[in-house]
Amino acid sequence: MNHEGLVFLDPDKARQFSRSVVKRGDLVFTCWGTIGQVGLIDERCPYEEYVVSNKQMKLTPDPRRADSLFLYYLFSGPEMSGRIRNQAIGSSVPGFNLTQLRSLELHLPPLHEQKAIASILGSLDDKIELNRRMNETLEAMARAIFKSWFVDFDPVRTKMEGRKPVGMDADTAALFPDSFQDSPLGKIPKGWQVRCLGDLLDLAYGKPMKEEDRQGGDVPVYGSNGRVGWHNERLVAGPGIIVGRKGNPGIVKWSQTDFFPIDTTFYVVPKTQGALYFLYEALCLQDLPSLNADSAVPGLNRNIAYMNTVVVPPPSVLSAFERLGTVMRAKYHSAEQESQTLSAIRDALLPKLLSGELRPKAL
Repeated sequence: MNHEGLVFLDPDKARQFSRSVVKRGDLVFTCWGTIGQVGLIDERCPYEEYVVSNKQMKLTPDPRRADSLFLYYLFSGPEMSGRIRNQAIGSSVPGFNLTQLRSLELHLPPLHEQKAIASILGSLDDKIELNRRMNETLEAMARAIFKSWFVDFDPVRTKMEGRKPVGMDADTAALFPDSFQDSPLGKIPKGWQVRCLGDLLDLAYGKPMKEEDRQGGDVPVYGSNGRVGWHNERLVAGPGIIVGRKGNPGIVKWSQTDFFPIDTTFYVVPKTQGALYFLYEALCLQDLPSLNADSAVPGLNRNIAYMNTVVVPPPSVLSAFERLGTVMRAKYHSAEQESQTLSAIRDALLPKLLSGELRPKAL
């Protein structure tokens, strides 16, 4: 659930838009542009009220007749979302208005069955959400360790003060020096180096692929916005790193498996063996999106990116970080795979439960 980019109104201003205020239990529909989308204001939402834009509309269910979560799954299903898209008005920008929404006829099972169906589907989504939050935590932990070791140099500072570094065993702590040396970037740990990104990696071009060719297979296809489909051939052996080149330049993504990067991306070819997790975190902390070289279509200039500098430790410290990265990424990938399986189960159950082909008590 993403609450970034919200605009806040004072209460007096919000009251001027009282017809557009949504509360918990309300459903929100897009009515212009990408129609067929639906959202639910539920207990996970941190605010009591929201004001929707003029490109959205709300539905407030009668709790005596309809369960909000059941309706969310009903409108998310292929039948209802398809009906909405098929009734689109307008030629250039598709629309779906409030009158059309009110005219939709719904098949509603008894309220207790609605709640049972919503509970089954909701439990799957809850586990998917739990996995997503766990993976966010793993990402944050890896980023925090990288920053502590290679940006703030906490283990070195701690050893200089005569204390033991926190959060690592004695063997790992012994890999860090207890003093600093001068460098073009200021003080860095003794024996470490300042290197350009171009010394550590190449940014290779992805290959073009039509959108209709991204519909099958088990190899993920990556564009500058992340995963954009699936294919039956790999271009790069995983794990690997994808960097946005056109459209969303400088965005860094990770693939645990073999993957196919399209031509809006670069993929990373390391020049230093055994440093893939280090390179991923280093790239994430670079301000690559600021290196936009094009005016009409934003694009990343790799030659400028190559000149960015990174503080690089000896191989022994790199190996210690790679071991941590391997464990964390394995957990991340396992949770991601489980979520994909749960999503497939949910999507298979959804039409059967909504149509009555399967009854909750039979599951």
